[in-house]
Amino acid sequence: MSVSAGKMGPSLTQEILSHLGLASKTAAWGTLGTLRTFLNFSVDKDAQRLLRAITGQGVDRSAIVDVLTNRSREQRQLISRAFQERTQQDLLKSLQAALSGNLERIVMALLQPTAQFDAQELRTALKASDSAVDVAIEILATRTPPQLQECLAVYKHDFQVEAVDDITSETNGILQDLLLALVKGGRDSYSGIIDYNLAEQDVRALQRAEGPSTEETWVPLFTQRNPEHLIRVFEQYHWSTGQELEEAVQNRFHGDAQAALLGLASVIKNTPLYFADKLHQALQETEPNYQVLIRILISRCETDLLSIRAEFKKKFGKSLYSSLQDAVKGDCQSALLALCRAEDM
Repeated sequence: MSVSAGKMGPSLTQEILSHLGLASKTAAWGTLGTLRTFLNFSVDKDAQRLLRAITGQGVDRSAIVDVLTNRSREQRQLISRAFQERTQQDLLKSLQAALSGNLERIVMALLQPTAQFDAQELRTALKASDSAVDVAIEILATRTPPQLQECLAVYKHDFQVEAVDDITSETNGILQDLLLALVKGGRDSYSGIIDYNLAEQDVRALQRAEGPSTEETWVPLFTQRNPEHLIRVFEQYHWSTGQELEEAVQNRFHGDAQAALLGLASVIKNTPLYFADKLHQALQETEPNYQVLIRILISRCETDLLSIRAEFKKKFGKSLYSSLQDAVKGDCQSALLALCRAEDM
């Protein structure tokens, strides 16, 4: 999507910032994703083009990237089926054999159903202690209830174990309680009316919670109240105590529990900003954290990546597109830039 910043209208950033609260909804001009359904879609032409890209003289990486980063996930699934019918070969395996490195990882992620991709990322994270908190909170706290239920069903099917069993065996303490509560679901639905009395009660309960009752109060509140209510609780907590809720988390909790609660608070307050922070952190490492970049750009490109881009530019003074250009090298750069879509002026 190309956008020109003229004098007669607001910039892209200004326009998206005005819709940040609607990241999961549809704006008048379309979705807040960067990747839309391709209008002139021809499943046969795309399948043929991909076949030529991997059977010609040398692998045509540009053609592969062009097709897969300009089709919605539903359209990519249709292409996979057409390729199978035409060639009697699995498209994912064929591309996997033709590619390598981070470009291969991107293409594999693009061709997987969303639930399968999330289930794989969650499983990998739970089995790797250094990323369990970060990835588990990201997936369990930012997916819609239907998406999460499908992810958990695929998890059980693919790995022959329930996600709750892996969480129970791989985590402990408050972190385990938080993740199990998120897997269970059961957040209050937002009625459109903030219950200010309940918000005050919750603030008082958070303030009073000490010792063992700290976990018993904070975990249900963070995992069962709806985000709109919790935002009010966070604001009221600040007004009542003069302290941001995040400061209280840092004072009362430590280690994985602290990281999980801070991540959850960030998701609740501003999900696009949460992802912008994670992308910035991934780009600041000596070697970019490609797993984080790939997971976020692919999982959010059809939902709210425009909002994430706007928050990134607002907070860090540099566009996500330019940041990717500067930090990412190799064949995968064109694919990640295509998912990001455009510069924010």
